[in-house]
Amino acid sequence: MSNSVQRCPWCGQDQAYQHYHDTVWGRPVYDSKELFAKLCLDGQQAGLSWLTILRKQANYYQAFAQFEPQQLALFSEQDCEALMANPGIIRNRLKIKSIVNNAKAYLQLESQGVAFNDYLWSFVGGKTIVNDFQRSEQIPSESAQSRAMSKALKKAGFSFVGPTICYAFMQAVGMVNDHLSDCHVYQQCLELARK
Repeated sequence: MSNSVQRCPWCGQDQAYQHYHDTVWGRPVYDSKELFAKLCLDGQQAGLSWLTILRKQANYYQAFAQFEPQQLALFSEQDCEALMANPGIIRNRLKIKSIVNNAKAYLQLESQGVAFNDYLWSFVGGKTIVNDFQRSEQIPSESAQSRAMSKALKKAGFSFVGPTICYAFMQAVGMVNDHLSDCHVYQQCLELARK
């Protein structure tokens, strides 16, 4: 795609970032396991840029059993320790353990008959919140919905799910359309949200 295309300014000139912006960010995701993986990856972003995680995404899938909750829940203390030596991921003990913990929390919800996708989408009433921002400065870093999601997830045993992380997650998986209104993807995401 040429650089004359109007995009949200945050993706800059980096091609991987532009591709992510054009094809992933803001498009509604309804698959429970995909949402789980995305939530875990967003947690890894805490204190870092999303581009850092995006560049390591394939390594994360490899290191964390493709984000299969059943397999992740079986990771031992030794498995977590071994991951501290993996240069392909962020080597932060708390962040590594949070993925394993989150898998256990996910399975706990599932065992209670709670579908993870329905659970997460319930915070936005089951449909995309469509914003109409013209400038990046208008986009909030959290919302009432992300604060509610964060509180509920923490109560359910999830970690690295603060209100800001939850809001970034909601933007990424299309629970919120925060593409600027003049962005070339805004309309596409709007149509996907209506389906």
